[in-house]
Amino acid sequence: MTKEKSAKKAAGSAKPAAKRRKPAKRLPKCRYSHEELVEMFERFRKQRPEPIGELYHTNPYTLVVAVALSAQATDAGVNRATRHLFKAADTPQKMLALGEETVRDYIKTIGLFRNKAKNVIALSQKLIDDFGGAVPKDRDALTTLPGVGRKTANVVMSMAFGIPTMAVDTHIFRIGNRIGLAPGKTPDEVEAILMKVIPDEFLYHAHHWLILHGRYTCVARKPKCEQCIIADLCKAKDKTCDVPAAIVPMPRGVLPGMDD
Repeated sequence: MTKEKSAKKAAGSAKPAAKRRKPAKRLPKCRYSHEELVEMFERFRKQRPEPIGELYHTNPYTLVVAVALSAQATDAGVNRATRHLFKAADTPQKMLALGEETVRDYIKTIGLFRNKAKNVIALSQKLIDDFGGAVPKDRDALTTLPGVGRKTANVVMSMAFGIPTMAVDTHIFRIGNRIGLAPGKTPDEVEAILMKVIPDEFLYHAHHWLILHGRYTCVARKPKCEQCIIADLCKAKDKTCDVPAAIVPMPRGVLPGMDD
């Protein structure tokens, strides 16, 4: 066998090099120590011991519909429409019986109502066809429903089934970045950071605490820092008033979940 043939044979029998796994994307760092986070969420808990969502619903199915309708709309606006809609149809079967045109008439005061009516009918049909008319508890299953994304699925899992999740809406995304709690570039990044750093004892209600804080205090245009219960802890650069920094014990060494 010639040297040339031997080289070709060796090349052909050589095992392909193992593919290198891409390193996991490193999340941005939360700017607060574990002690500061505990203090922050303890205050939220004292302010609202049992926070509840503001979307009107009567069961897991109407919650799915309400959250899907709330995209690019206010909770108050959605509630005005759904209080009447859910009296007429509070199950997938009843919603299908109404039909898309009638659903559209009920929700015509909500933005994007035509497309949303179509999704309500489609998700109702899929619940009947694939899930026996029941709302699934699994995020992957929920996101197969028309008009239901990750945020909607997280809200349903939390409010309907008591599963700790973090539904990142515009309020939570704004707060996460403004105060350095979860400085992510996307809602998924903000969600991942919050799920990583919020102490377990506060995680179940954290989603509602942050939404309500963003809706009524840490508002978009001019945050109401003078009314804020965490103003002294807050590390935002655009505070609207001077608040002395809180004295919170700092950790010794690296805290798990904060820098890794």
